[in-house]
Amino acid sequence: RTIDGKAWTKVNANCGSTSFVVPDLISGQEYFFRVRAENRFGVGPPAETIQRTTARDPIHPPDPPIKLKIGLVTKNTVSLTWKPPKNDGGAPVTHYNVECLRWDRTGEVKETWKQCNRRDVEETKFTVEDLVEGGEYEFRVKAVNIAGPSRPSATVGPLVVKDQTCPPSIELKEFMEVEEGTDVNIVAKIKGVPFPTLTWLKASPKKPDDKTPVAYDQHVNKIVGEDTCTLLIQQSRRSDTGLYTITAVNNLGTASKEMRLNVLGRPGPPVGPIKFESILADKMTISWLPPLDDGGSKITNYVIEKKEANRRTWDAHRDLWMPVTSATVKTTCKIPKLLEGRDYQIRIYAENLYGISDPLISDEMKAKDRFRVPDAPEQPIIKNVTKDSAVVVWNKPYDGGKPITNYIVEKKETMATRWVRVTKDPIFPSTQFKVPDLLEGCQYEFRVSAENEIGVGDPSPPSKPIFARDPIAKPSPPINPEAIDKTKNSVDLSWQPPRHDGNGKIIGYLVEYQKVGDEEWKKANLAPDSCPETNYKVTGLTEGLTYKFRVKAVNAAGESEPAYVPEPVEVKDRLEPPELILDANMAREQHVKAGDTLRLSAVIKGVPFPKVSWKKEDHEVSPKADIEVTGVGSKLEIRNTVHEDGGTYSLTVENPAGSKTVSVKVVVLDKPGPPRNLQVSEVRSDSCYLTWMEPEDDGGSVITNYVVERKDVASAQWVAISSSSKKRSHMAKYLMEGTQYLFRVAAENQFGRGPYVETLKPIKAIDPL
Repeated sequence: RTIDGKAWTKVNANCGSTSFVVPDLISGQEYFFRVRAENRFGVGPPAETIQRTTARDPIHPPDPPIKLKIGLVTKNTVSLTWKPPKNDGGAPVTHYNVECLRWDRTGEVKETWKQCNRRDVEETKFTVEDLVEGGEYEFRVKAVNIAGPSRPSATVGPLVVKDQTCPPSIELKEFMEVEEGTDVNIVAKIKGVPFPTLTWLKASPKKPDDKTPVAYDQHVNKIVGEDTCTLLIQQSRRSDTGLYTITAVNNLGTASKEMRLNVLGRPGPPVGPIKFESILADKMTISWLPPLDDGGSKITNYVIEKKEANRRTWDAHRDLWMPVTSATVKTTCKIPKLLEGRDYQIRIYAENLYGISDPLISDEMKAKDRFRVPDAPEQPIIKNVTKDSAVVVWNKPYDGGKPITNYIVEKKETMATRWVRVTKDPIFPSTQFKVPDLLEGCQYEFRVSAENEIGVGDPSPPSKPIFARDPIAKPSPPINPEAIDKTKNSVDLSWQPPRHDGNGKIIGYLVEYQKVGDEEWKKANLAPDSCPETNYKVTGLTEGLTYKFRVKAVNAAGESEPAYVPEPVEVKDRLEPPELILDANMAREQHVKAGDTLRLSAVIKGVPFPKVSWKKEDHEVSPKADIEVTGVGSKLEIRNTVHEDGGTYSLTVENPAGSKTVSVKVVVLDKPGPPRNLQVSEVRSDSCYLTWMEPEDDGGSVITNYVVERKDVASAQWVAISSSSKKRSHMAKYLMEGTQYLFRVAAENQFGRGPYVETLKPIKAIDPL
């Protein structure tokens, strides 16, 4: 029973021993216990505990503290930090004791471990003071609870006590995104001795270079810890979005880090004013612009509402707004179901994932038809003028409330007074038209009128005068001329067409060359039409001399400025060492099945083209091999291969610039050869023992088994006595006494059975005498 309870509670049903573990006690509760013995005549009187017992775990000293680390070190202090012990021994750790041990310069212990703290250390950090500058120390920590101190932690050190300095450094997350209203902690980890001075700057996302110091108030605050600096933003707002920069400065240097903060919230209102694109008696079409601030998230929807301007509900202070649509992402909308003659107002909300904006409200607009002829278009622009045509381009004017159905384009010569329609066919919906049948050399003006079902509107102002003639100018120079090849008396040039052809077809190109040291340029081709392509071979040059080259593009307006080959070219045969580009069949080892075709090939490069030779084991290849050499490579082909076609094949290419050789091992996979040295021994009246050696040639594949056969000399038929033996021996049994036998053995692999080897003379089945 508890000390406060009166009734005793039975805790066991049956107990045959003189000890018992009482379960289900409440930690910290005090109890009395009693025991009574029982036999078949009944229960005896109880024996009761005299003292009360508190239910609690046994208490012992805690485990040692862990992760002891050294922080800031000066000429006479050392800062230490550690972590609490994993096990507190059953009672809370009340404090810590810090101890140090000093070493002398010879590495001997100068003092014993002594306690450094004069008062109990309740936190997991401590600064040891009054140390000797230049002294070498070790440190350790003990945890203490009501049962006593723990064993000491792992030591740190030895450490020489002296001022430590290092330039500042900063660790800071590069990007953070939060929802509006969330508290934001921008934590920067700071290092530096002495501890640096810290400054926070902020720049708006649109002006990242315009940084200003962060103003601290109840909304934004700076908290500096031992090795951190935290910028705390309470109840974040959209205006807190920006680029934050922290700068750390001490006498050894400066460090800066940036972090971009994006506070996501509801968008700002759409940008007005709301434009009424068309107004009819029963509907209107409106448009607006997206919000300047989308809240950091894509606009997902616009909510559009309408109301009659002078209509009120029963609540005089509450307007009656009716929904038009709540599901559109466009910035235009048709407002239907209007009553003619009524004044309406429209309001629009923008919405994203984080909420809905304040509304944009329109001016009052009356629902009524407003039909008239279209407005006059703006002054048209004339493009692509030729000797007999010109393209007139204009912008669509206001349609007067009714859709435009046609445009009327007119022309007149500048000195004339009468305007003439350029076509009787309708021009719609295109807002440009190519005017044909102009007279070459005449000067023209053009104007445009728009037409709807009400009528034809006023014409546009006349266009600027133009002359009807083909505009053509000299082309720009060719692009990137270069020498792509050369011989002892020629140079091959290549280039790209000019960027601008002067609005005239490129007739061809003029190529000129100049010997280095001369002033005169000579023409390689006399007329541009003799070089219509973007390459040319200049011939008749002198071997060993150096030349410059240039190219001009020509159209009907004349020659372009020249484009020069960047470097002079020395005229001589070009040498390139041979190069082999191996095909897949020229791998280090090539396997081919007997009877199939062997193909070896490679791409060959080199200037001049190399001499090609194929060898097998450094000898000429078999006459049955077909060898083909082209201007780009070579191929060797052997049809119906046999085992003897296997071996190492080599391809050698050689020119005056060098040579190159590659080899490939060819294995022709075939049936194995005959076994060797077939011997018969241990002859008896009913058996004998056969032995043999593996074939010299396994056909390029592993021997899978041997086939053993016998034949009575008086018979013409061989009888198999084993077809799956993997051994090179066999006991031939069941012979008939006195009969003479011949034996033969053949090897098999995955490609078939090879030839047999037979015994040289018959064996008579008799017991030895």
